Formats: sequence, C-alpha cells, structure tokens
Amino acid sequence: MGKGEQTRQAILDEAFALASNIGVGGLSIGVLAERTRMSKSGLFAHFGSKEELQLAVLREAQQRFADVVLRPAFRQPRGLARLRAIVINWLDWTRVANLPGGCVINAAAAEFDDQPGPLRDEVRIGLLALRRTLVDTVAKAVSTGELRPDTDAEQFAFELEGIYQVTQQSRRLLDDPEADRRALVAFDRLVRDYASTNKGD
Repeated sequence: MGKGEQTRQAILDEAFALASNIGVGGLSIGVLAERTRMSKSGLFAHFGSKEELQLAVLREAQQRFADVVLRPAFRQPRGLARLRAIVINWLDWTRVANLPGGCVINAAAAEFDDQPGPLRDEVRIGLLALRRTLVDTVAKAVSTGELRPDTDAEQFAFELEGIYQVTQQSRRLLDDPEADRRALVAFDRLVRDYASTNKGD
C-alpha cells in the first residue's frame, strides 16, 4: 500500500469510527478535517465531496461487517453451525469492530430510508446482499436435513433480522443486560419451529 493509500485508509478509519457516534449523515469534510487535523484541501484530494466520503464509509462498513461476521462464520460447516456462527458474530460485531455508537449500517438504514439517492442505494444494496446471504445459509440448512424441506428461507431470514433489530434497541436504548441472551433464545426457538423431525433417519 502506497503512502497515498495509507493516508486515505487512515482518514477512512477515523471517519468510520466517527460515523458510529454521529451517523453517516453527520459526516462532512469540515468535521473530519477538525478530527484528523488535516486541511480541507488535503481531504478533498482523497475524497472529492462529502457524498464520496459518506459512500466510502458505507462501503468500509460493509467490508468490515463481512470480515467480522460472515467470513469467520463461513469456516463452519454449512447448515445450522454456520447459521448460528453468523448470529453470534452479528451480535458481537459492534464490540469487535469497536463501534461505541452502534452499527454504522443500521444507523444509516434509518437515516436514509426515505432519502432517494446514492447513499440510500448503497445502504439498500448492502442490506439486500446480507438478506441473500441469510436466505442462502438457511437454504443450506434445509439441504443438510437440519431444517424441514418446507422451510420458508425468506421468512426465516426476515425473522432473524427482526431479532437483531430488537436486540440493538434493547441494548442501546433500553439498557437491557439480557438482550443478547434473549436474542439467542429467540434464535433457538426459531430453529425449533423449522427443525426437521426426520434428521438422521
């Protein structure tokens, strides 16, 4: 990595951490210049506009999510072991990624859900990709015989995302110390609802 790329990555690291606290919408070249003690012109050399900076942060968030949550989980055998690993990593991801203000992607989804444009499009692309991954992982658990053949993988993924959303709210807004435990209980109940009765036959 060249010096210019290293500088750009250092700026992006700072922007990513900042976005956790103030949201992607709160990021600007001026705010980041103060934070990094760089000139605005220096930042513009790496990110030509506020929107380009925000898009870069969203893509960085998606990349880090994949590194922390998905890639380690995919080392597990396909089926429920892999699905459970995704859930556990997902619950831990803001801690592992050192995001004191919470998930950048989750916050951005709320920020831009009714604001058409490139930022909303980027968030939507990332969330659709995650849903496809969840659906595919559930489908593989069906193919291994761990979940019933009539399992609705789309519905399973939908409910799994709901578990994550309420867990984040319970953690961050309601200060519920039982949030993670409740999330895993909910996941286990969801698995039981779809569990194959013929496994091992």
